[in-house]
Amino acid sequence: MKIAIVSPDKLRINEIGQLLQGGAHVVLPTVGGAGDLLALAGRDQPDLMLVDGCADSAGLAAIGALTSGHPHIAVVLLCAICTPDFLINAMRSGVREVLPAPLAPAELEAALLRIGAKLRGAQAHSEGKVLAFISCKGGSGATFLATSLGYQLAQTRSVLLVDLNLQFGDALAFVHDGRPASTLADVARAIARLDASFLAASTVKVTPNFSILAAPDDHAQAVEISAAHVEAVLALAVRHYDYVVLDIGRPVTTLSIKALDRAYRIYPVLQAGLASIRNAKKMLAIFKSLDYGADKIELIVNRFERKGAIGVAEIERALGKYAIHTVANSYKQVTAAIDHGEPLTANARANPVLHGVAALAEALMTRPQAAHTAQDGVPSRLFGRLTGRLFGRHSGESHVLP
Repeated sequence: MKIAIVSPDKLRINEIGQLLQGGAHVVLPTVGGAGDLLALAGRDQPDLMLVDGCADSAGLAAIGALTSGHPHIAVVLLCAICTPDFLINAMRSGVREVLPAPLAPAELEAALLRIGAKLRGAQAHSEGKVLAFISCKGGSGATFLATSLGYQLAQTRSVLLVDLNLQFGDALAFVHDGRPASTLADVARAIARLDASFLAASTVKVTPNFSILAAPDDHAQAVEISAAHVEAVLALAVRHYDYVVLDIGRPVTTLSIKALDRAYRIYPVLQAGLASIRNAKKMLAIFKSLDYGADKIELIVNRFERKGAIGVAEIERALGKYAIHTVANSYKQVTAAIDHGEPLTANARANPVLHGVAALAEALMTRPQAAHTAQDGVPSRLFGRLTGRLFGRHSGESHVLP
């Protein structure tokens, strides 16, 4: 378990750290107070925060903000004097337990056992969903849609985008104008160190809830990344993010198959042109050979023109009975947003493309939890009907939300 200790008293931190030495825990000591809690939670993503020195109204308000923004983090408050009113207010702030200070080893150990069991149970039922975007033909717009969906989902959920287009990946540049301090290649080289803190530190935080693990800048570094590295990163990521979005390079390789195997949804992105449709047919044949069911695959026809020569009915006849979503054409505004390295939402709130991406995000987040995971293959009729209405599934047109 990753445990953050927060106290204004360095001696108290050392004492608690010594009590935790015997367990298999990662301990993150911080000398600080209520004003440091949110930043610490966002930076280190601990499983548990042991908080000392926040036993007043301001401290409980800070804890309430922490538990609202990071409900997966268990908070244990250390308090020398605990009145019934204080315990009730602490509970309302989201505190999991209140332990007396100074801390007794037996009480701390018992609390850790209780919280550890609850966290393991929660993780077993709330594994993040992996969404894989792959272009059927160069220039189809898979990277734009992947980054846009990630940005949209991050309005209310935690999202990590992993750029698996290892030789030509530039997903970060679509929504951010800086250079990454670390890339997937750096993570692969230090894979033995991999934990949630290291993974988060290796990403670029585009927004508080949206992070990107960039592809390597040097193509020579790409060959160092193996399928095992990707598997390790994804296995960790789904435990700490609600959604893990993958921007996959067009070739279907051993490495990309490892990622696609984990996907909850695969979104092949094509355009309504003959060359793109031919490539999509080849890609779907590969997916069929890999035993990916039709319920795992949903096609996105990007830059779709409602009055174009090829409609959804023609695409369905060519490719088969897959869920088909259409995203409207808005080439000038999309290109301008990409050139500026910013999400489309920043300057085009009325854009039909934005409404299409928002609709897909809404469908993903409102889908019943009882439906299938990435591995179980159970059909998702409700999800199909909902996204069909929002995106114009099998309709030949793009439905735009008002």
